[in-house]
Amino acid sequence: MTDDAIGKARDRAWIAARIPHQGAMCLLERVVDWDEDFVVCEAVSHRSPANPLRAEGRLAAVCGIEYAAQAMAVHGALRAQTGERPRMGYLASVRKLTLEVERLDDVAGPLVVEARRIGSEESNVLYAFEVRDAERVLLAGRAAVMLDVAPPA
Repeated sequence: MTDDAIGKARDRAWIAARIPHQGAMCLLERVVDWDEDFVVCEAVSHRSPANPLRAEGRLAAVCGIEYAAQAMAVHGALRAQTGERPRMGYLASVRKLTLEVERLDDVAGPLVVEARRIGSEESNVLYAFEVRDAERVLLAGRAAVMLDVAPPA
């Protein structure tokens, strides 16, 4: 799907209205491309000193998992039928994680966050994800998402 087909409505405000993360914790800026099996989003929040995932002024590369998890949530919202509420999901596990850098806050350009659905059943989805900049993969892995699980009490 092209940017024209996505439309301008798939920006940060659209994303924030459809995922549980609000304010500074909504990390993604816009949807770049998507179809039934993948989503590509862009983020610039990694450079913000107000990023809530920063510790001691730094944003560790492992925080890229949260960027990927939000892209997975966006993918669920994009796949939902018009007027249908997206299914609630929880990140259950991360496997085969590779970190190619130590931190994300020193990446000059936008982050490109891709999540590709590689398997699914009624109550879970398996995604492969990648976070990169214009030149290289920064981190990659696989994540299992459990759907429609009651939140912990």
